[in-house]
Amino acid sequence: MTAATRDLFERYHACWESRDPDRIAGLHTADSVFHLHSGQDPVRGPAAIREAAAGLFKLVPDLAFDLVSLRVGEDFWVVQWKLSGTSAAGVAVDIDLADFVLVENGAVKEKHSYVDGVAMQAALAPAGAAS
Repeated sequence: MTAATRDLFERYHACWESRDPDRIAGLHTADSVFHLHSGQDPVRGPAAIREAAAGLFKLVPDLAFDLVSLRVGEDFWVVQWKLSGTSAAGVAVDIDLADFVLVENGAVKEKHSYVDGVAMQAALAPAGAAS
């Protein structure tokens, strides 16, 4: 049901907005995959997903999400975001992100996040670092 998938999206996004890695992991299936497609390997299972989310929040403690576009289907959603904040290195974050999420039995089965790699590398570099 598309309404159920939309509800899961809303609850899942609220966990990211509140920067709560425990709640994020709790909305994933036991065999779920989270893959940030920016050079990292995918992580599998709620414990590893929790650690990956916590790591992202350490990199950008005030991470904010501005919704650009959302499409929801029976068992998936595709969303485009504009991420902002200030990295732990003190650099302004302004990154485009697209998520493709597969849903199974009311939980996140797979989350594939595609980022603007150039903008991400620039944001995570120490302030004043040479390019």
